[in-house]
Amino acid sequence: MIQTLILVSGNPEQALSEYDIAQTEDILLRYDVVCNHPFWLHPEKAVEVNALCTVNSDMMKTLREEYLDARQIDLFCIPQDRTTRRKKLLLADMDATIIEGETLDDLAGEAGLKDKISAITERAMRGELDFQSALTERVAMLENLPVTALQTTLDKMKINHGAHDVIRVMKKFGAECYLVSGGFTFFTENIAKICGFNGHHGNTLEIANERLTGKVVPPILDKDAKFNFLEFYRHKLGLTLEETMAVGDGANDIPMLRGAGLGVGFHPKPAVKESMDNHIIHTDLTSLLYIQGYTEADMTL
Repeated sequence: MIQTLILVSGNPEQALSEYDIAQTEDILLRYDVVCNHPFWLHPEKAVEVNALCTVNSDMMKTLREEYLDARQIDLFCIPQDRTTRRKKLLLADMDATIIEGETLDDLAGEAGLKDKISAITERAMRGELDFQSALTERVAMLENLPVTALQTTLDKMKINHGAHDVIRVMKKFGAECYLVSGGFTFFTENIAKICGFNGHHGNTLEIANERLTGKVVPPILDKDAKFNFLEFYRHKLGLTLEETMAVGDGANDIPMLRGAGLGVGFHPKPAVKESMDNHIIHTDLTSLLYIQGYTEADMTL
């Protein structure tokens, strides 16, 4: 099966080069995989080549470990299918994907509990704890926190580089994009608006007398709900599985990532890294566009 390999450089001081392509091809030749027809999506930044037979997970691991990681180059591998390469639906996680950090941890900082709560968050994102139980436990610690802390936390948030461009370009070419998060609707609503998402979903914090009650309004949006939203929008838009894409970093994203036509881990936790072949490690969210075959010219229209 012919596949498309995409190389994207994450080192602004070291351009992607023909030598990098040659080194990649030489390593693949050990496995009798021949590549041809390099095409520059973005000069000195992103290139694609055709692999004339299957490139498996072990080959990708070897490429990264022996050459690409040291050069801060991300590698992606997709089927060569020009008809479905540009996706019509994107579902994106919010925390540590579209934005830097975890909103619940940052909110906990307003209560002086960030270290305590972030330790639980890290375990939950690694898949070591049940997501719903971990969420309930952490939110309970925020009981009586003034509601003004939500806006204070929002004001400090930073959008990850490339997020605006991904949503803008995909929507320009006819796709719909949704933010789906185990975080909270106060944040998903605002981040979705800032980035230009078509819509958003998250968990709702219970509030009374201008303070958090320490409870989440049911039902809790978890890993199964993320997958269900993927299926909901796919059917709503009349799309095939291959026309969908998802991106996320944590264990609760895995069903959504594996259920999409193309799932991509963004600075993935170990559980995600083990479950998926395609990861953004050295680059930013713009790589989601290169994977789909968008060029530098497409991004500047």
